[in-house]
Amino acid sequence: MTSIAAKTLTDALQWRYATKKFDASRKIPKETWAALEEALILAPSSYGLQPWKFVVVDDPATREKLSAASWGQRQPVDCSHFVVLAARKNYSAGDLERYISRSAEVRKISPDALKGYANVISGSLDRARQGGFLDSWMSRQVYIALGQLMTAAALLAVDTCPMEGLEPAKYDEILGLAPQGYYTLCACAAGYRSSDDKYASEPKVRFNPLEVLIHV
Repeated sequence: MTSIAAKTLTDALQWRYATKKFDASRKIPKETWAALEEALILAPSSYGLQPWKFVVVDDPATREKLSAASWGQRQPVDCSHFVVLAARKNYSAGDLERYISRSAEVRKISPDALKGYANVISGSLDRARQGGFLDSWMSRQVYIALGQLMTAAALLAVDTCPMEGLEPAKYDEILGLAPQGYYTLCACAAGYRSSDDKYASEPKVRFNPLEVLIHV
């Protein structure tokens, strides 16, 4: 693994912002978008469970519907690529079995070799289910993926706008997510900023590092 310069990372993070106005004429190159899709797929999650679905919306008519379900915001329409991030609802024993089966396949071992690991995960899931926070736990994993997508995009000089300003139930209906057992949490528009997006030149507002970073 070859490291990038520390300044390359911090410059990219200083450069990025929540893009409000995209240049609709500019499209992300195919190979660049493929890398960003891989960044989503490679996102970490608790126990590696990946309790998510990433819906890349290509159809212009569907994007218009999603714009309307985002209180008229135009990012879903004007951006190059639009991704809806959904979480698995009521993560089940069947979902865990599928994950264990995939783990065994990838690592070329018997599923029986993962029984102990599966039991540990099952215990955690049962406690979360009984405690009423299973969906909350799974949904937090999706935000990890969102953060990874945005950071990866910044390193590739691609603009993004994370969006929670939307009506999840309408998104679910438009995309048919509920019958699949998933529900919308947020979305992310990706593309290239418009030259007249006034927010691009606004300085970042962050608290003094001494107020938010604590060394103990």
